[in-house]
Amino acid sequence: MGRSLKKGPYVSYKLYKKVLKNIKHNKKTAIKTWSRPSTILPDFVGQTFSVHNGKQFINVYITEDMIGRKLGEFAPTRIFRAHSGSKRKVKVKN
Repeated sequence: MGRSLKKGPYVSYKLYKKVLKNIKHNKKTAIKTWSRPSTILPDFVGQTFSVHNGKQFINVYITEDMIGRKLGEFAPTRIFRAHSGSKRKVKVKN
């Protein structure tokens, strides 16, 4: 279940302040953030965020399709390599 509608979307105050500062000065610099649960607002469109995934920062450019989703959705924390167990077996022709 999501956040209550009467509460509104969660956005870190410091993050929102940085976005407004970028908009005011017409800058397109990447905004570094650790706030993965922050909701993407319409003010964020056109901005680039460096979202921390626990190890490194992933650059995320915000488009209109992303509004209402969370920043953490676009910076995966786990990397799938392969299932263990069966290795590829090479068939030898005789």
